[in-house]
Amino acid sequence: MVRWRVAGGLLSDERGLLLVANRRRNGSVDWSTPGGVIDEGESALVALSREVNEETSLVVSAWDELCWTVEVDFVDADMHLHVEVHRAAGWSGELAFDDPDGIVHDGGFHDPISVAERLSGAARWVAEPLQAWLDGRADGRPHFRYRATGPPGDLRAERLWP
Repeated sequence: MVRWRVAGGLLSDERGLLLVANRRRNGSVDWSTPGGVIDEGESALVALSREVNEETSLVVSAWDELCWTVEVDFVDADMHLHVEVHRAAGWSGELAFDDPDGIVHDGGFHDPISVAERLSGAARWVAEPLQAWLDGRADGRPHFRYRATGPPGDLRAERLWP
């Protein structure tokens, strides 16, 4: 089984919450918070700081808290995904999009209604925990668990917990 560890970052201020546009291999675009894969030997926060900087050019000076975790079992792909999402306590810089991985190509700060609109096409394991956090229903570092079945591009996700 392939195991992926990923970290996501919540950067929010008076302008709203930062979301980035991700162009996938098949040409589709989905929106998420910035973040990415935790490399071997990296801590989640070191990886997250690196990913936020690579994707947005912003430099996070400190991380405040772990807000939630997500586990997804991709049954047909024999893959497991573990995600932890942290809130940034402070950052500096100007938004610019020159992702060395060529995935993130746009982004910006969005109010809650715009966030919900952007996430309408996102995977359940991305959209549901973020919406719960925005709605104030994600107190106490909740853990979300999903089971995904089907081929890439036609995944069906079932929420197992909570």
